Amino acid sequence: MSRSHDLKDISKNVLLVGAGKMGAAMLQGWLSRGIDPSKLIVLEPQPAEEIKPLSARGVQFNPANRPAESGAIVIAVKPQVADSVVPPLAPMADGSTIVVSIMAGKTLAFLERALPGKAIVRAMPNTPAAIGRGVTVAVGNARVTSAQRDLADGLLGAIGAVEWIDDEKLMDAVTAVSGSGPAYVFLLAESLTRAGITAGLPPDLAAKLARETVAGSGELLHRSALDPATLRQNVTSPGGTTAAALEILMAAADGLDPLLAKAIAAATKRSRDLAG
Repeated sequence: MSRSHDLKDISKNVLLVGAGKMGAAMLQGWLSRGIDPSKLIVLEPQPAEEIKPLSARGVQFNPANRPAESGAIVIAVKPQVADSVVPPLAPMADGSTIVVSIMAGKTLAFLERALPGKAIVRAMPNTPAAIGRGVTVAVGNARVTSAQRDLADGLLGAIGAVEWIDDEKLMDAVTAVSGSGPAYVFLLAESLTRAGITAGLPPDLAAKLARETVAGSGELLHRSALDPATLRQNVTSPGGTTAAALEILMAAADGLDPLLAKAIAAATKRSRDLAG
């Protein structure tokens, strides 16, 4: 991993294009890391109510004059509007500007065609970024310098952990595992709730137990130095109730491992299809 840039040291503007849920999370993360609000420019036709008050702190929303001399441009729009939104950004970036895209499925090749000659990073964050606990995987093109990568790392690191890869082809699997992964965890909470109700628990109690168990276990996994297998084993007494349940979940033919493998393969294929 690279050495993250200290956002307090940013001297040029950071241009955020698109301030939906992920863009807004990044904006809040940058401010919490001490970036000068006056250095932040947001292009968003309909800013969410929760970020509008940031203008009082100095954040510039949709300035009349075209932003210039941006140290970084972060593209956080829906991929469906990329063809119309991205090319007009080219004049706003010079040789020192790092362009960071978090548009799902939009490849470095697409971005290089839309922004010829620019240093570009393609990144895939996930939704826990909303609470600063996301994980982002990033890959840069050949024009990205060490300093630009550090800056991109700092900007992405404001919403959680950052991992860098050299092979862009891995981004489809990244999308399937971490990009889509929160949905799998939420589904686990849903399924655990339904199973609890089937076992006789009142719906409200089943939902509460499932939610807190999934959330608490995730936090334990986050804080513990132990690997997931050891944590699982620590809960499991030989011949006990957990062992009985795991015998079903860990079945070689139709347990959780083969089911998730099929799910990740399906999501990876869909990511490739969407990217063209």
